[in-house]
Amino acid sequence: MTVKLSALVCVHNEEQKLAACLQRLRFADELVVVLDRCTDRSAAIATEFADRVVSGAFPLEGPRRAAGVEACSGAWIFEVDADEIVSDALAAEIRQTVTDAIEPAHFLIPVDNYVGDRLIRHGWGGSFGTSAVTRLYRRGCKQWKAQRVHPGVILQGLGGGRLENALVHHVDDDISDMMRRLDRYTELRARDLVDENRVGSLSAAAFRGLRRFWKCYVRRKGYREGRWGVLIAVMAGLFAFLSVLRAHLLMAECAGVARTLPDAAFDRHGVPAE
Repeated sequence: MTVKLSALVCVHNEEQKLAACLQRLRFADELVVVLDRCTDRSAAIATEFADRVVSGAFPLEGPRRAAGVEACSGAWIFEVDADEIVSDALAAEIRQTVTDAIEPAHFLIPVDNYVGDRLIRHGWGGSFGTSAVTRLYRRGCKQWKAQRVHPGVILQGLGGGRLENALVHHVDDDISDMMRRLDRYTELRARDLVDENRVGSLSAAAFRGLRRFWKCYVRRKGYREGRWGVLIAVMAGLFAFLSVLRAHLLMAECAGVARTLPDAAFDRHGVPAE
């Protein structure tokens, strides 16, 4: 029996990488692309390759991915980001996996992370990078929390373990790009923390940052990557600390604005309405 597989890609202004990503997804029975507030050529590229294109504005990552799944018609969903490439070996393994799966509802897929042309296998973690992701799952078995960056997920059903072949992830172009990503991620994470009313103390955030550094550099064997391992562990630690620090600054800024604006100018979390 043929099992229908849908490939899902969520996009925000990815014209430089999108075509290369979509070209490698032809092995799926259906390709769905979600365009989130795109202002570049992403829409034209998506239209060329995709069976279905969904356009909209999704400030939160979870609802954006949920909208994509809703547009898919396959029994199995395979999520890919625009900066990821699927090898022929992984494509064949995915097809075989969904054909053979009887009880499992979701599978982990390993990730090979590249900074520029350099493959960095060790040290990723702490919300600043990952070495494996649950991207292959039965429809309805994965849900996302309402968060802006790296939303938490809820998985249902039996896990099927980890596939052998890895996604190729071009995570950053260079060190400067990595630092820009840290700036972007911590700003979004700070807003999530304020929304969820769980900012916490700076001292706890500093301890968490040190723990993240240790986890990435030692437990996840970042030391095997030399100076790159140090850099990634530092970034993971800074992500934990700077997110909380920026949340404190955001709340202080909102408190200052509150003294000059009427109540109607704020959302339910006390953040100035956009």
